[in-house]
Amino acid sequence: MLSDLPNPTPPLSLGFSGVWSPDEKLCFSLLQQIRLSTLSLSSRHLSPLLQIHAFFLRRSLYTNIHLLTLLISSLSNAAASLSRGFPATSTSVLLHARHAFDCRASQDTLLCNSMIRSLVQNRHCHESVSLYRDLRRSANFYADSYTFPFLLKACAFLSKPMEQREGSQLHAHIVRMGFGCNVFVSTGLVDMYFKAGNLGSARSVFDQMAERSPASWTAMTLGYARIGEAGAAMEMFQLTPEKDIAAFNAMINVFVKSGDIVSARRLFEEMPQRNVVSWTTLLSGYCQAGDMISARQLFDEMTEKNLFSWNALIGGYSSNRQPQKALELFQELQSHSFPFSPDKVTLVSIIPAIADLGAIDIGRWIHSYARRKGLDLVNTVCTALIDMYAKCGDVDEAIKLFNCMLRKEKASWNALINGLAINGRAMEALDAFFEMQQSGVNPDEVTMVAVLTACSHGGLVEEGRRWFNEMENFGIERKFAHYGCFVDILGRGGYLEEAEALINNMPSGPNGIILSSLLFACFCQGDVSRAERVMKMASVVEPGNVRNYVMMRNLYAARRRWGDVEIVKGLMRRFGGKEEAGCSAIEVEGKIWEFVAGDGVHPESEMIYLVLRHLQFQMKVQIRDDLELLLVF
Repeated sequence: MLSDLPNPTPPLSLGFSGVWSPDEKLCFSLLQQIRLSTLSLSSRHLSPLLQIHAFFLRRSLYTNIHLLTLLISSLSNAAASLSRGFPATSTSVLLHARHAFDCRASQDTLLCNSMIRSLVQNRHCHESVSLYRDLRRSANFYADSYTFPFLLKACAFLSKPMEQREGSQLHAHIVRMGFGCNVFVSTGLVDMYFKAGNLGSARSVFDQMAERSPASWTAMTLGYARIGEAGAAMEMFQLTPEKDIAAFNAMINVFVKSGDIVSARRLFEEMPQRNVVSWTTLLSGYCQAGDMISARQLFDEMTEKNLFSWNALIGGYSSNRQPQKALELFQELQSHSFPFSPDKVTLVSIIPAIADLGAIDIGRWIHSYARRKGLDLVNTVCTALIDMYAKCGDVDEAIKLFNCMLRKEKASWNALINGLAINGRAMEALDAFFEMQQSGVNPDEVTMVAVLTACSHGGLVEEGRRWFNEMENFGIERKFAHYGCFVDILGRGGYLEEAEALINNMPSGPNGIILSSLLFACFCQGDVSRAERVMKMASVVEPGNVRNYVMMRNLYAARRRWGDVEIVKGLMRRFGGKEEAGCSAIEVEGKIWEFVAGDGVHPESEMIYLVLRHLQFQMKVQIRDDLELLLVF
């Protein structure tokens, strides 16, 4: 354990001194070129780095501690960059950095700090703490004030109680070694204790600080915000003597998460300076609130945008049912020469929009892009693609993608089962559900919606009844979506009495969707009296739903109850009921065209209507010929 290690007195730093050789100067120049050529190292810079490492090995340059530190730092940055798309390669690069470190000629604190930082930066937290423990056993290692912030960050990531003890032991080391008064180390302790959920220790460290920096106050503000103490976070923010951008950003984020977008905007306007995080946080808030007009205005006003900003707006359009605008923004991102390109978050944001539009050709291009970038191996991207292919009707491609997944998560199974269900392949959906359970993956509420949808589309009443009742054994609470699916199953099967009893016994009562579903079943079965009872409930829950009145009007008309038809029409006029125009979208040569019934927006609308009239005429002729043929036989 960390507490068992010795505590020697630190001597002077053991850095490299002397005249650099031509080989050392060459390595330094090459490393600087790689670091300055891009904002973040990427896969195309990996080969030169490995060649420099090989050069180190051949020329035995490990005596130059400063040069070795620069190499390890460069390898670490490359590993961190690659971790977003190529985790296996990232780990391999970090192993190269560790190998270079293990071949060091002397024990230099700066070099050791660089290796610890590299491990923490790449989330190898256990390894960083283990390395510190091993170094402490060495007589020539002396930690300094830069060592502990890295280690405290590592301890903050450790979640198990036994692992969190490392943080307390590290705190004891800090005090014994005389770094307890260091403002940077103390700030790291505050942050670590908050992330571990130890509010008392965090506040105790903060209160005992003789000197506090803006980062210390911000750490407290963020800490309270993380545990949901919005009031305490605001109080700490107001007490902060010198509010920096990070403090403002922290509080804006608190307001955004609580849904108070007005307060977030007011604080944003009060900021003396803003950075891209400030703008993006507020932008995300508008997207969460569904105010996409304000979100787009804010986005257009941004002087500096990063990929997070683009992803936030694309995701906002997708989640707020504006897929066309999401696609247009994605294409705009693609058309610019930015220092960044779409990542897995971008793809997971845009793929649902493509699914909503049914733009399968664009979806295939996205899939090809993901394959080129290696992002199709990321589970979230692959799951989104499965869902997209299924919703666009290409179920076989969705199944193929699913079968190629190395690690199938619950979300992946849900996407497959739902995809099979909505395409009428009910038995295959249930087979996939059984296979999911056999593989050890437990269903959740999303899974059960997909299963019940499969039963509904397949007319499997007994199967639907079985799995609806089985939800209690799975420990899954029935939500409106589950009741809605089961009501639909019963309605399609003609079990209207059971469906009515079900909605009457719902714990929280039915919503408008469930009532509309049962009303439609009554309409299909011609059950007027039951429809009237359901309509009475629906008019209370959703008085302005014109579709319900249309069904009742048509049901009365089918029974030739013209007086009731006029009464329903009058109710529709009273509530301002207006039938929504039909709308559809079609993809033509990579562009999405949206059509609303009766509009003439399309530049070739006259030709389109002419073709439609011609098709109607051809259909009538075909029907007439078929009838004549039947009469002959």
